[in-house]
Amino acid sequence: MRYAVVIEKADGNYSAYVPDLPGCIATGDSVAEVEVEIREAIRFHLDGLREDGLPVPAPTSLAEYIET
Repeated sequence: MRYAVVIEKADGNYSAYVPDLPGCIATGDSVAEVEVEIREAIRFHLDGLREDGLPVPAPTSLAEYIET
């Protein structure tokens, strides 16, 4: 599956979240680090849902850059 991930610059680091997986977040000192961390967070989140017998949400969010 392929989930959209939002990465934001914060004060001194980066944070990431997955709109289709509420509560699935990660932080890192760089974009590269937060990408690694959010991949692991997604795996952990999905494993937890499966272990609890809960449905795994299908990816539905889209991300696009819009030029103005």
